[in-house]
Amino acid sequence: MRQVYLDYSATTPVKEEVLNEMIPYFTEKFGNPSSLYTMGLESKEAVDKARMQVAHLINAQPKEIYFTGCGSEADNWAVFGVANALKDKGNHIITTRIEHHAMLHSCQFLEKNGYEVTYLDVEPDGTVKPETLEAAITDKTILISIMFVNNEVGTIEPIKELAQIAKEHKILFHTDAVQALANVPIDVKDLGIDLMSMSAHKIYGPKGIGALYIRKGLRISNYIHGGGQEMGKRAGTENMAGIVGFGKAAEVAEAHFDEHISHCREVRDYLIEKVCREIPDAFVNGTMEHRHPGNANITFKYIEGESILLLLDYKGISVSTGSACSSKSLEPSHVLSALGVPVEMIHGTVRFTVGDFTTKEDIDYVVENLKEVVTKLRELSPVNSEKGW
Repeated sequence: MRQVYLDYSATTPVKEEVLNEMIPYFTEKFGNPSSLYTMGLESKEAVDKARMQVAHLINAQPKEIYFTGCGSEADNWAVFGVANALKDKGNHIITTRIEHHAMLHSCQFLEKNGYEVTYLDVEPDGTVKPETLEAAITDKTILISIMFVNNEVGTIEPIKELAQIAKEHKILFHTDAVQALANVPIDVKDLGIDLMSMSAHKIYGPKGIGALYIRKGLRISNYIHGGGQEMGKRAGTENMAGIVGFGKAAEVAEAHFDEHISHCREVRDYLIEKVCREIPDAFVNGTMEHRHPGNANITFKYIEGESILLLLDYKGISVSTGSACSSKSLEPSHVLSALGVPVEMIHGTVRFTVGDFTTKEDIDYVVENLKEVVTKLRELSPVNSEKGW
């Protein structure tokens, strides 16, 4: 059976050059970077190189990059680290209703412990209006956290404008850039970002390794305590192979950035045009103007997205009904709900995300099978386009 993977926002395959860079660190180059003998020092050099590679991708300094276990850990560290460090200054945090659950659940935990959180509404296209943020700020606000690119609908937020508002009020600004890294241009200095979360497995690197950018001079509380790894900020023996893989993935992403963006956008647009032309009652959620180059979040009226997913899977096609971190939940997408999409339509939504290895031939195969699946499900549905919802 032909296999077509269209869930690159859930995770990406590890590129061959990244894997080749990692393999020696499972075998002959297994030294602990904290050791003082030669093998350990060689491992430390490899960590330093990876730190530089990741930093270069976002125009940061190497010492501003702290490796973590994943993007979720980076989000947790950012919000808890700031909340604890600035608890004497204030207890108010601002975020949005469309954040990843790593941020939303962290904020909900803080609410149970005396903190106040404002969850900003977004426009129907998924963007946050700067004036909406401005109006939410109080004299107790210590952190503003707004994701760079939404993981479900691909909306790119006006981060520079939002960060500027935070700066004018002397408030720290964090962004979850897990979906943005290597998919949109990121210059943390130009954008005015104080903290930024990243993950390797979204940019053709390995799973189990992320990073938190912390602007030089900014002090937040540690999240994991123990040894003095990560410049004394994040304890735990380093995931050597993962760190090396993240560094190499960042280097490769930077070298092929324009090519990657162009390819993904072309294939994504081909998918959207073909689906909307050949399948009636299908529409795209979110803005097309400011959007992740590989994201196509599409609602198919009158049917269930989960049924589409399962039937496509029988054809060897992998898609998602939302974020991979919440796809097992029966609750409607909190992101689409925030965009104002009716509940019955939310359940008929599928997220397609293309990547470097997706071809137009893949899209032709997907749409051919998708038409059959949608037609079959609508024939079985108790509602149809003539009756409406």
